[in-house]
Amino acid sequence: MVGIIHLLPVVEVLGGERLSALYGLPLEAPDIAILMRHRDVLFGLLGLFFIYAGFYPAYQLLAFIVGFVSVLSFIALALSVGGYNAEIGRVVIADIVALVALVVAALLAVY
Repeated sequence: MVGIIHLLPVVEVLGGERLSALYGLPLEAPDIAILMRHRDVLFGLLGLFFIYAGFYPAYQLLAFIVGFVSVLSFIALALSVGGYNAEIGRVVIADIVALVALVVAALLAVY
C-alpha cells in the first residue's frame, strides 16, 4: 500500500496541468515544474523500492526506515508550516494512511 501511494504522483510527471491540479498550485514557472516533476520521479523510485522490499525481506528494514522518514517528514513539515490548500491536505491524509500501513506492516514483521 505504501508503495502504491508513493507511485501515484508518477503519472503527473508527463503533464503540467495534471501536476498543478494534484498539488493545487500554479506551476507556470519552468523551474518549479522541473522541481515538482523530479520530486514525483523520486517518489516513483521510492514506491518501486517499497514494493520490491515487500517481496525481499533483506530490504524490508531499510524500506521501513525510508518509509517512516518520508511520510513523517512530510506530515511534520505540513503541520509546522500550516495554511496549506485542500490538495496538499489530501497528500497529508495519504501520508497518514501510509504511516498507519507502515506501523501495521512493521508490527507484523516483528511478530
